[in-house]
Formats: sequence, C-alpha cells, structure tokens
Amino acid sequence: MSQFLQYLLSGVTVGSIYAIVAIGFNLIYSTTGILNFAQGEFVMLGGMTAVTLSAFMPLPVALVLSVAVVVVFGALLELLFFRHLRRPTPLQMLIITVGLAIVIREVAVHVWDEQPHRLAFFSGDECSSVAIFGAAISPQVFWVLGTLCLSVVLLHLFLHHTLTGRAMRACASNPEAAMLAGIDVRRLRTLAFMISAGLGALGGAVIAPITSAQYDQGTGLAIKGFAAAILGGFGAPAAAVPAGLLVGLAEALSVGVGLPAAYKDAAAFALLVMVLILRPHGLFANRGHASLEERV
Repeated sequence: MSQFLQYLLSGVTVGSIYAIVAIGFNLIYSTTGILNFAQGEFVMLGGMTAVTLSAFMPLPVALVLSVAVVVVFGALLELLFFRHLRRPTPLQMLIITVGLAIVIREVAVHVWDEQPHRLAFFSGDECSSVAIFGAAISPQVFWVLGTLCLSVVLLHLFLHHTLTGRAMRACASNPEAAMLAGIDVRRLRTLAFMISAGLGALGGAVIAPITSAQYDQGTGLAIKGFAAAILGGFGAPAAAVPAGLLVGLAEALSVGVGLPAAYKDAAAFALLVMVLILRPHGLFANRGHASLEERV
C-alpha cells in the first residue's frame, strides 16, 4: 500500500506540471487561436534562468526575476512572430511555434550546456522527506502543488473578476465582436502570451529542485501538456488541472502495475486516444465548448 501511495504522489507531482503547461496551451489558444508548442520551452527557460540567477542572488529574488525574464520573452515572441501575421492558417501558426521551440532549444544548449542543472530546494534539502502513510514525499512537492493551486485561483479571479480578464474571455469567445466593441484584441493577445509564459516559468522553477532543469526538457512537457489540454477540453483552462493530474497518474501507475518505464508515455497517450474516441470535447469541458477539430 505504501508503494502504491508513493507512485500516486509521484503521479500527482508530475501531473501538476503537465497541468500548468496545459493551462498555458488553453489560455493562448482560447485568446489567439494559436497552438503554442513552444509552451514547454517557457518551463525550461524558467528553470534554467532561476538556476543561473540563484548563483548571484537570494533564491526568492532569483525566482521572481526568472519569471519576469520569461514573461518579457513571451511578449517578444508574440510581438515579433505573431502580431503582424495577416490571416494565417492554423497549420502555418503551428509550424511557426514548432520552429520557435526548436530554435529556443538550440540557443539554450549554447547559452547553458547539455548537463542537467538542479535548483536549491525551497525548504529542506534532497535528503529531507515527509512520511505520509508509509510513503516518503519531498517538501518541494508541497511547493509544486501549492504553486498549481495558487495559479488556478489567481487565474480564475483574473478572468472572471477583472475588466481585463473579462475582455480576454470575450476575445476567446468572439474576437470579431470583441474588436467591434472597442476591445484591443492585439494587446490582449500579447497579454495571453505573457501570462502563459509566466505560468510556465514558475512551474519550471518550482520543479527544478526535483527533476533538474535541462535544455531539452521542454519538448516532452509540451507534448504531455498538449495531451492534458485535449483531455480536459480546449476552451476550459480550469479543466486542464484534473486532466494534467490524470495524465501524470496514468504514467506513474502504469509503472506501478509492472509495465516497463519506457511504456509510461504509451499509457498516457492510450488514455488520450480513448477519450478522443468516446468524448472528443474533453472529459471536463461542457458540451458547449467546441472540440479542437471543430475549432480548427
């Protein structure tokens, strides 16, 4: 039982990061119509930047600055590569984001190196752990879960209880009508990139003490985050949370039941295929939300 709980906690931890990436996918796609496969690179950049800055300043300051740097980077991506596109097709925008992800990854390996870099634990160290019914859990896991919960709550308050957040939801619902109503759609698209980049960077920083930060980790996170976004349902950012946790649990429990570790990705995507066949709108989205295929 303790071993099963250990796998369960591991799945929840990894799934929390998938959920943060999936929220970023959802937010950008809902507001701009762009499937941003560079979302995983925001996570990587957040972790790597935090590791670098922590060598010169206190850890809390390094975390704040690393998120700020990636937020600015996300804004620059939108301004330089998407702001001036004229009626691009979804395929063109997809190719641009995939190309950007490759370029960012190649630049990162030259700025840093190929080795994994570990950030200092926010509390305790790598040898400290908390026992829960026989399972050992790192104190850093509580920081990961707390970051996810805080991000979801703040994002919900922003989207539903601020004028800018409501305008962003209007852009997601009907960009043309929002523009006719006087909403600056282009500014809100830039803001969507900034928020998604910040969320990704924060997730990368809090997970770096556990998994380490590495230049090529973004690709895997982007694929799993995209799977979680589809699983939860595009157009419903909050649905990305249970979906991301479900993907993480599917991976962890597949190893727990005896499957080789190499098959954990197959278990997660087998779950995704089943959901796409049985409920193409996603597990947790309302039927009023269009599926990804219908939107494209």
